[in-house]
Amino acid sequence: MRGESSPELVVNNDRQNGIGHGRVRDLLNSMGLDEKIGQMSQLQAGGGWIPDELAESIRQGRVGSVLNEPDVETVNELQRIAVEESRLGIPLLVGRDVIHGYKTIFPIPLGQAASWNPAIVEAGARISAEEAVRAGINWTFAPMIDITRDPRWGRIAESLGEDPYLCGELGSAMVRGFQGETLTAPDSIAACAKHFAGYGAAEGGRDYNTANIPENELRNVHLRPFKAAADAGVATFMSAFCDLNGVPATGNQWLMDQVLRQEWRYQGMVVSDWESIVEMSVHGFTHDDEQAAYEAAMAGIDMEMASSSYRDHLENMVDQGKISLEQIDRMVERILRLKFELGLFEQPYTDPSQHPELLNKANLKAAKQAAMQSCVLLKNADQTLPLLPSKLDAIALLGPLADDGFEQMGTWVFDGEASHSVTCLQAITELIGRTTEINYVKSLATTRAPSEDSFAEAIEAVTKSDAAVVIVGEEAFMSGEAHSRASIDLPGHQTALIEAAASAGKPVVVVIMAGRPLTIEPILEHADAVLYAWHPGTMGGPAIADLLFGLESPSGKLPVTFPRVVGQVPIHYAQKNTGRPATDETCIDIDEVPPRAPQTSLGMTSFHLDAGFKPLFPFGFGLSYGRFQYVKITTSHHSIALGQSLDVSADIVNMGSYVGEEVVQLYVRDLVGNVTRPVKELKGFKRIRLKPGERQRISFHLHTDDLAFYNRDMQLITETGQFHVWIGGSSDAPLWAEFEVHA
Repeated sequence: MRGESSPELVVNNDRQNGIGHGRVRDLLNSMGLDEKIGQMSQLQAGGGWIPDELAESIRQGRVGSVLNEPDVETVNELQRIAVEESRLGIPLLVGRDVIHGYKTIFPIPLGQAASWNPAIVEAGARISAEEAVRAGINWTFAPMIDITRDPRWGRIAESLGEDPYLCGELGSAMVRGFQGETLTAPDSIAACAKHFAGYGAAEGGRDYNTANIPENELRNVHLRPFKAAADAGVATFMSAFCDLNGVPATGNQWLMDQVLRQEWRYQGMVVSDWESIVEMSVHGFTHDDEQAAYEAAMAGIDMEMASSSYRDHLENMVDQGKISLEQIDRMVERILRLKFELGLFEQPYTDPSQHPELLNKANLKAAKQAAMQSCVLLKNADQTLPLLPSKLDAIALLGPLADDGFEQMGTWVFDGEASHSVTCLQAITELIGRTTEINYVKSLATTRAPSEDSFAEAIEAVTKSDAAVVIVGEEAFMSGEAHSRASIDLPGHQTALIEAAASAGKPVVVVIMAGRPLTIEPILEHADAVLYAWHPGTMGGPAIADLLFGLESPSGKLPVTFPRVVGQVPIHYAQKNTGRPATDETCIDIDEVPPRAPQTSLGMTSFHLDAGFKPLFPFGFGLSYGRFQYVKITTSHHSIALGQSLDVSADIVNMGSYVGEEVVQLYVRDLVGNVTRPVKELKGFKRIRLKPGERQRISFHLHTDDLAFYNRDMQLITETGQFHVWIGGSSDAPLWAEFEVHA
């Protein structure tokens, strides 16, 4: 299909060369103020039908975008009304939360982050875009690149982890995947970096809550992934719901104007989050919707999502001189430029037959590969895994998530369908069912079920089997937006199920599907092996089956720190040293303290009396069927000047008997700084594949610019001094060297 559009509005879109700017200005100059404000308004669609009020608003040029309309015929009709029945024929942006897949569902973003593989993340976003455009969607509200160090926060599932470097690398890959080589391409959609900024630091891990972040911490940690996304050419930004240091992000001129526009010179458009403009009055920042609209517009929020404060009040504020017409024009220009860059003036309509089929073989293969690389092997006592089918006459398969295609897709899935998921039961049956008896007992109706009525049957199944695989975790709804948890234990009676399975005396493998790190220490003594699969998506079952039975080796690494107990939160690897850093020697075991012990602070350090100072599993941790040993770290120079580089190298040997992939990680510590620096910071990573006995030397190139940080004057600088550097398989890497940076 092709739509008729005014010849003067058709451009050859080329973002790099800035072609189309003149056309945007010509169109802008022909618009009335009501039409300009209309472009700044995004409205909820009808979901398969077009309400009369929405259709009329589009005809009047009072709508710039719609969201949540995945029916292609409805989208085409909405575009037809906009292009053929409005005065200026301006097409619509069509937004949708395509977060980790459209029909082919990939692992949740936190799971994808566990792959530590930008290529995997980019491929997933590319497929998501290719599938979404079939429905007429041209804009997605992803990636979410909020840094969070609190697993209680439900939206950690949408995040790419706790580290700004890893998040920046993977977020940029996601942007490239969604947007392709050029936005004009028919299979590209605009990406959106969200939520700008600080949202992941919400107090208490409660969604929508206040975030109090010192500017130095904000710049050194929370803003860095957004800067990376801006540098990667992300088409749009979204403001955060939260109050940031007393000023809601949606009305925060320092954040939106000084940092984003002036310092970073970002030229793309910014959209509010859902009703976050009018919610500024609920925050207590503005007294009504009119003032909220004013604060948002002055901050530079180009488009309002869902609510109508712009439509209701901006025209009067311009007439009264409170907001200049030039300010409105700048905002609308950014919206129009994106529409030109997307090629919507040339092709506003969608013909699904011109795009690849949904859920095609290539897409499913990519989803399986992503799920495999996302799984993290946390424990493997006595090489319990892989399970060898040739040695198994029967296997017990237990747990509420062993055969649940809906729950394995995870949170924030609007368009995926459970019927397309391949579950663990299905995949294991397909893989080994012809030679091995599979004794399946669901055991619990849901992950939260309190009843243990089926446990006797589960124990019987394990007793007559050679091993048990227990698949537990969280249901999809238990993470995601507004789904924060105060307790992050395995819900319900799932721990009791694992204990029951272990009572039969057979090897027990636990697979956990979840949207966040869980406090799983209580199960470790009952499980011989633990595979953390996150919510793995459509092809989670085949991916997990291939890992369990040795067709592939686990290679995922944790993108977040796992606490022992929730009371350790927030806990993360890039902590500050403090004046009294904890050590194994200084920590006290509370159970060994005698009654009436004297109160003293002498010799005390920073730890919890009842939990110590170490996490259950550190950031970057993940086992493999290979066994990797790191040896002989070297630096190419012991001392370099500012502006110079050095290479840091180490040998990695696979001492195991299986082929495996390892994510080699580089960490640095700046020992003395103008502001205190973290004990370690990730500065690089590489994925390698080694055969048994194979040795490979890995080198990282480190420039002094890579060591820069914001000092107390908010200047981005690299300071001279001593540095430590580590190469290893996690943030707990023992192999280190040192170097110096001089003037």
